[in-house]
Amino acid sequence: MTVHFIGAGPGAADLITVRGRDLLARCELCLYPGSLTPDDLLAYCPPGARLVDTAGLDLDRIVAELVEGHRAGKEVARLCSGDPSIYSAVAEQARRLDAAGVPYRITPGVPAFAAAAAVLGRELTVPEVGQSLVLTRVRARSTAMPPGETLAAFGATGSTLALHLAVNRIEQVAEELLPHYGPDCPVAVVARASQDAEQVLRGRLDEIAGQVRAAGIGAAAMIFVGRVLAAESFPDSFLYSPGRDRSAQPHSSQG
Repeated sequence: MTVHFIGAGPGAADLITVRGRDLLARCELCLYPGSLTPDDLLAYCPPGARLVDTAGLDLDRIVAELVEGHRAGKEVARLCSGDPSIYSAVAEQARRLDAAGVPYRITPGVPAFAAAAAVLGRELTVPEVGQSLVLTRVRARSTAMPPGETLAAFGATGSTLALHLAVNRIEQVAEELLPHYGPDCPVAVVARASQDAEQVLRGRLDEIAGQVRAAGIGAAAMIFVGRVLAAESFPDSFLYSPGRDRSAQPHSSQG
């Protein structure tokens, strides 16, 4: 039997992948991340499945549940909010499963930043405006950031920023980025993208902190900073340019 780390997506039950849904349907044990997992997503689990809310569990207890489920002959689902490759604690769980000799597989999911960008109706890479996206966070009551991975360092590149776990430090974010992006830089905040309680704010870097506080947004939000958020006058991508030589390109039978 196998432990399945499954990206649950941003919240909406229909934004889990087909593979993830099908895996859930056959797992007799499912560990899920508390209130971030809606009931209609857990409804994909089979009747009689044991559901374990991990919100109040430490890492050792979570891994113990995974190991015990595997050794009991069950397939085990470990749901991760968004995509397991980003801020999911999969690395330390996988390390412990390796030590215990327990096999596991990872199924990707729709990451929170992608769902939030879809809500905004924006592409995050716009020709000659922004071609790089930095995914990062700020430190609050959490693991220390590695040396050099600071907002100032990322801001100096001028890249589009997608900040996780940072909305409770929105004043700090704005203060550190203002020297690099300027007060009029577009900013967007999307809370609980794809869920019933979804909230969207758009504004300037020098105003966004006040908007966030006025809206009462305090958790589960993405912050985007960058000129791509309001870009209008930009060239078309070279990929589809009429001047591009397509003579050597393979032809699709479907046009």
